[in-house]
Amino acid sequence: MRKPFLECGKIVSTHGVLGEMRVQPWCDSPEDLEGIKTLYFDGGAAPAEVLRARAHKNVVLLKLRGVDTVEQAQALRGRVLWVAREDMPLEEGEYFIQDLLGMEVVDADDGHPYGVLSDVSETGANDVYHITFPDGRVWLIPVISDVVVSTDLEQNRMSIRPLKGLFDDED
Repeated sequence: MRKPFLECGKIVSTHGVLGEMRVQPWCDSPEDLEGIKTLYFDGGAAPAEVLRARAHKNVVLLKLRGVDTVEQAQALRGRVLWVAREDMPLEEGEYFIQDLLGMEVVDADDGHPYGVLSDVSETGANDVYHITFPDGRVWLIPVISDVVVSTDLEQNRMSIRPLKGLFDDED
């Protein structure tokens, strides 16, 4: 089951004296948070109205209703922010990394289980999936259509067709 709320960033410091905060975004880009009207604390349990959010270099400068002093902003430092899934629409074929983590990875041709998707590295050209095998070894696969055949969020399963030599050290 997909979570209704997704982690989207962390408050890392204050900005100015009027309650504005610097947020380290955990999105593809800081601009992804600019149009959000409500963010949440505590896994989605506590809503916070966004008065202003703007990208500034690699952070988001965020102003929440009721946070009007540097002391109030400082008290929120280190808190994780959440966003409602429906407020972050995706294009066809795009996925939230949080939905992929823990997904079973199997061979597209014979169903042989390889392991679970344990991490994602964003390299620029294409992402790289980290697959943890049952013996604890971690293998890296490129996220390209020749390798990743299908991703089924409902079944929590990804089918891959490894490139020749990709798993050569596999027993």
